[in-house]
Formats: sequence, C-alpha cells, structure tokens
Amino acid sequence: MAEVTQLKRYDARPINWGKWFLIGIGMLVSAFILLVPMIYIFVQAFSKGLMPVLQNLADPDMLHAIWLTVMIALIAVPVNLVFGILLAWLVTRFNFPGRQLLLTLLDIPFAVSPVVAGLVYLLFYGSNGPLGGWLDEHNLQIMFSWPGMVLVTIFVTCPFVVRELVPVMLSQGSQEDEAAILLGASGWQMFRRVTLPNIRWALLYGVVLTNARAIGEFGAVSVVSGSIRGETPVAAVTD
Repeated sequence: MAEVTQLKRYDARPINWGKWFLIGIGMLVSAFILLVPMIYIFVQAFSKGLMPVLQNLADPDMLHAIWLTVMIALIAVPVNLVFGILLAWLVTRFNFPGRQLLLTLLDIPFAVSPVVAGLVYLLFYGSNGPLGGWLDEHNLQIMFSWPGMVLVTIFVTCPFVVRELVPVMLSQGSQEDEAAILLGASGWQMFRRVTLPNIRWALLYGVVLTNARAIGEFGAVSVVSGSIRGETPVAAVTD
C-alpha cells in the first residue's frame, strides 16, 4: 500500500489587533481632517440646487477671476518646471560648495508664511520700495497687477518640482547618463531618451502639486493683488 503523506498542521496566525487599531485610527483622523470638510463644502455649495452655482459661474467677475487664475497657473507651472529640472540636475549631478545651502534655501517657501512672502514682494516692488520709483518712472506696474501675482505664485510653488525630482535622480545615479554620453549621445538626446523616462512620474507629481498650489494660493496673492474687483481677484480670493 502506498504511504499516506501526513499533512502538517499550521496554526492560524493571531490577529494583530494593535496594527488594525492603528490603521483604523489613521483612517478616522484622515477622514475627519480631509474627507469630512470636503464633503461639507460640496453639500453647502449645492444646498440650494445647481442653478445658484451656475449663476455664480456666469458672473463676469467670476469668469474674469477664473481666467486670471488659469493664466497665472499657465505661466507659473512652466517656469517652475524648467527651473525645477535645471536645479535638480545641478544638485544631483555636480558637487560644488554651497550645494546643501542651496537645497536649504529652496525650502524657504515652505517655511515662510505666504502672507509674509507677499508682504516682502510688496515692500520691494511697491512704490516706496527699492525698485518702486524706477518702475513708476517707466510706467511699469507690478504690484496690484497680474505680474506681481505671477511673481508671488512662482515663489510659493518653486520647491515642488525640485523636491520631487532630487530624491529620484539621486537614487538612480548618473551611470546611465554617462553611458549615453560615451555612446555618442548629445546632451538633449541623453535627457530625452535616458533621463526623462526615468523621472517622468516624479516630474508629473511635481507638476500636479505645483498646479494645485498655484490655483489654490490665497495668502500671497491676496496681499499683492489689492483685490481690485473685476481686475485682480483670482478664483481663491473671489467671494
């Protein structure tokens, strides 16, 4: 008779209640901090139906605010995209004195209040600032106009692309780039065919974060815009 193989008995793993408790607490806190306020905002926005929302969107001042917001984002995002790629390339591919200081200075927009950043730009480019007199003499208005709003938006959004790219580029190293150069690739070919495919997702995340911050920025923009009705309010400032 053939031998009957005796199956081993495996005891079921005990349920890790501590792990599930921590997961539940994390989800509960996240729901109250993120999900519940967003649901409340949408419920209040549509509490009187869809028509009031459509009427507000058809208001000329609202349309101008939305257009101004889109225009600022269309300028700030490409500027920070190019700036972020160049700076990330610089700090990950070259060693130079002050490299760490440069990365530290890049975090200033995260540490400084947007209102304070707007005030600094207002004091520097305003009528009584170092450049204010020269700008007035040449009929160039930066403060209380869209150029000032673009400047402060670029400032508050400049770290996002760099901070997404630097860890990825450091982890990948420069071996593939050097191999492409040795095989005769030009700088642009190396970036397009080697570097860009490796950083595309980090670059996409940085662009999305930059765009979201540019559209939703309130503090710095409200300081330098002057909230001139029909001219400078953006979507985040318009009532």
